[in-house]
Amino acid sequence: MEKQLRHYTHFKDRLFDMVSVGVVNDRLNQGYDIVSTLLLIINIIVSVAMTFEPFYAAHHTLLSWLEALTVLFFAIDYALRLITSDRLFPGCSRAKAAAKYIFSGYGIIDLLSFLPYYLPIFFPAGAVVFRMFRVIRIFRLFRINAYYDSLSIIGSVLSAKKTQIMASVFIIVLLILASSLCMYSVEHEAQPDVFANAFSGVWWATSTLLTVGYGDIYPVTFAGQVIGIIIAFLGVGLVAIPTGIISAGFVEEYQKVKKLTDIEKERSVHFIEVLVKENDRWVGKKIKNLGIPHGALIATIIRENDTVIPRGDVEILANDRLIICAEAVQDEYLSDLKEIELKKNHKWNGMKISELDISRQSYLVLIERDNKMIVPNGNVVLREGDKILLYTKENISKYVDEISF
Repeated sequence: MEKQLRHYTHFKDRLFDMVSVGVVNDRLNQGYDIVSTLLLIINIIVSVAMTFEPFYAAHHTLLSWLEALTVLFFAIDYALRLITSDRLFPGCSRAKAAAKYIFSGYGIIDLLSFLPYYLPIFFPAGAVVFRMFRVIRIFRLFRINAYYDSLSIIGSVLSAKKTQIMASVFIIVLLILASSLCMYSVEHEAQPDVFANAFSGVWWATSTLLTVGYGDIYPVTFAGQVIGIIIAFLGVGLVAIPTGIISAGFVEEYQKVKKLTDIEKERSVHFIEVLVKENDRWVGKKIKNLGIPHGALIATIIRENDTVIPRGDVEILANDRLIICAEAVQDEYLSDLKEIELKKNHKWNGMKISELDISRQSYLVLIERDNKMIVPNGNVVLREGDKILLYTKENISKYVDEISF
């Protein structure tokens, strides 16, 4: 029973890795991401092609089959994400994790990417309305952001500056309402059909403040024209506020990405795995006596599915697997290695390694997960229970304290 449970847990972890965008630590995960992206692009192309009536009439069968196939994949993908939602939200019960995924932004998009296709089967009268909801499929493209820093920066900027953006939008909304009331007061008698009530001027105020100015509604009185000029000038300044906030956010994010890229280039680390055989001359020797070449060091030792921290007095045994790294440093070794276990509520859970805020004097060497060793790269997502080997050139007690609670 315990063995079956272990197999089920491993299978579910593999399933979660497969459907998680950006987890590309093996060919299955990479293949799934490629297939899902291609099918999404095909679905969008088919949706556009169906709007050309001559082309649709000539290739109706092919387009219908392609749409049915891609939508079926979206439905299966949704089911797999729902099944593995407890891995997406560790610490939650299965029901709560499923509910959090269903009502999340991506969960709603995933659901509406296939559900409107099947609803006309049960509700034929609403076929036109359901077809309109199929447009939501295009939002699945945001999942591709996991591969491109330039695209993911958009979400990062909006998230980081959301308070300032909401404040500026709130001011714009208040000014639109105030402008509508003012214009109603001075234009109602001259144009009772155009400015019939306080909200009749909302369209005019919106187009004027946002500097669009369609000209379909405009003031005819002198007072109204003066107010219109003032509001137009205010619009130029107000629209510049959120634009400036977002522009500054883009500059900050690009500088951060450039800094991380420079650090990555500066610290080029290469890993090799060596199996120590029974007749190897290293067997029985202590690490400090091995005479490892300058610029290389043993990152960790894997011994019968256990991880051994390679202190100087640790002896090498037959069948040990040594993870050796060579770092492009000038004339110094890294001074310390820490083994850290991620607990339930730590902020690193669910984060990709590339997103971690750690010292440039420290880097991850290896991740132990379910008795498996994972060589870390930027796309690996950390989970609760992961054991991390961290090398550092400085005191990292603060990180140990944070991670071990």
